[in-house]
Amino acid sequence: MTRSVPVDEVRPFGDRALLIGVDDARAGRRLAAALGHALGGADVEVVGGVATVGVVARDPDAELGALRAVVHDTLGAARAPDATDVGASAGRLVTIPCAFDGPDLAEVAALAGRSGDEVVALLTSVTLTVSVVGFSPGFAYLDGLPAPLRTVPRRDRPRPVVPAGSVALANGHAAVYPTPSPGGWQLVGRTGFPLFSLDGPPYAALAPGDRVRFAPAGAGDPLEPRPDAPAAWSAPHGARLVLEVLAPGLRAVVQDAGRRGVAPTGVPAAGPADAVSGALANGLAGNAPGAGALECTGGGTRLRALGPCHVAVVGAAPEVRVDGTEVGPGRLVPLAEGQVLEIGVLRRGCRTYVAVAGGLLGPEVFGSQGSDELCGLGPGPLGPGALLWAGAWAPPLGDHLAPGAATELPAGAGPVELRVVRGPHAERFDPGVLDRLAATTFRVGTASNRVGLRLEAQGACDWRVRVAELDSQPMVTGAVQLPPNGEPVVLLPDHATLGGYPVPGVVIAADHGLLGQCGPGTVVRLVPVGSGEAEEALRERRRATARAVMGHYPLAAG
Repeated sequence: MTRSVPVDEVRPFGDRALLIGVDDARAGRRLAAALGHALGGADVEVVGGVATVGVVARDPDAELGALRAVVHDTLGAARAPDATDVGASAGRLVTIPCAFDGPDLAEVAALAGRSGDEVVALLTSVTLTVSVVGFSPGFAYLDGLPAPLRTVPRRDRPRPVVPAGSVALANGHAAVYPTPSPGGWQLVGRTGFPLFSLDGPPYAALAPGDRVRFAPAGAGDPLEPRPDAPAAWSAPHGARLVLEVLAPGLRAVVQDAGRRGVAPTGVPAAGPADAVSGALANGLAGNAPGAGALECTGGGTRLRALGPCHVAVVGAAPEVRVDGTEVGPGRLVPLAEGQVLEIGVLRRGCRTYVAVAGGLLGPEVFGSQGSDELCGLGPGPLGPGALLWAGAWAPPLGDHLAPGAATELPAGAGPVELRVVRGPHAERFDPGVLDRLAATTFRVGTASNRVGLRLEAQGACDWRVRVAELDSQPMVTGAVQLPPNGEPVVLLPDHATLGGYPVPGVVIAADHGLLGQCGPGTVVRLVPVGSGEAEEALRERRRATARAVMGHYPLAAG
């Protein structure tokens, strides 16, 4: 393992999070538990990595300086000799049958100076121990590899999708990918052993302290993971059937405020990619900012009203029509039964949000009806014929948005400017790496999604990663990861909870809505700013959002 943050050092991770160095995963669990107690009911996420702990402020009113003070006060107690190892298992022995035919087996063998058969023999000769669970739901980092396999690095370029059940090695650990997800580990085999299930607690098959042995699969051992069956859902009492999906467009999915408190188990937050537009649409519809709303990627979404309802469409300057008549975005629109709402071309972005008065209701997973693209938790994308339910509504409803309130990409042909603060891993790069990244124009690649934007440099690249490997550590939305191939990946809300590529910069929280509007083909530039500018930008964004909904729609509930 290559340590990235010295023990007990506290570093800012963007403008809404801190990163703390610890001795190891066990020390991280103790510190995470102590911080959870010290922070009480604060809206923060505390996530432990292999040798770091991340503290992410979810409440926009939270002061990073106050969080830092709590962390410093807690460090000593967490290192006390009598501190317990919260969350560790008693050490069950779990055997995982595998077929060792992974696409990277030959490369791993070359890196280890062994044959493929010798790699398999080494991997199956040892008992490994679960160090930490994270990255994706049920993903367990396994310690104890034989020496020849400990130096196997991550891939220079992460794969957009790693199949579920892939057995992998990287940076001194072994693991199995429980669900399909992006990933940069070397794939040496596959298994059908179930590592994560929604059937009931504890959900993840492995816990810290468990012991694991890999074994060659026998004739009856499953080698393909079996996905969970969708859970049945019934609309609650008082819910209204409001919309039918006639055409979903490129992708239509319900998002709400996202998941809280589950990142330590590897579950992504989900929630809207552009939370500003989602909140404004809900504000017009008289809902709380995090109520369920429809996130539509690309144009072409068509919805039919199944009863009288009131809707608002916000974000990306879309063409909006009712029964073929232009009504425009950013205003409350009444729909009568049978009328068809159509979202046409998105002129300045890639995502728009449809809110319904009363808020959309649907099946929840870990307290949220949001769906993520990393591991597929949640109801998932809607298809033609899907029905949408909403809760009861009451006035006041908004009327329209102030000009310029919605998140839209800038007009004109220039690049989108995303403001970034210095990341936590500056020593991993040549000096001035952030300035050189800022001098480069990037295009968002076609493999981008809600997990992250893959940036392709338009011209020569002039930066170098000194040490490409990190101890896997907590990640945040907006983190600009830089793999060894030099192609940055900017993380969005469905990102893995842990990551192992260094981060030279982090997109500031005030620009996360803009980040969520950058679809494939968008030209972007990274603009360095200081922490003070980042804090003021977030305050101004919140002030603008608070005053954006204008007027009251003149209706009474009924």
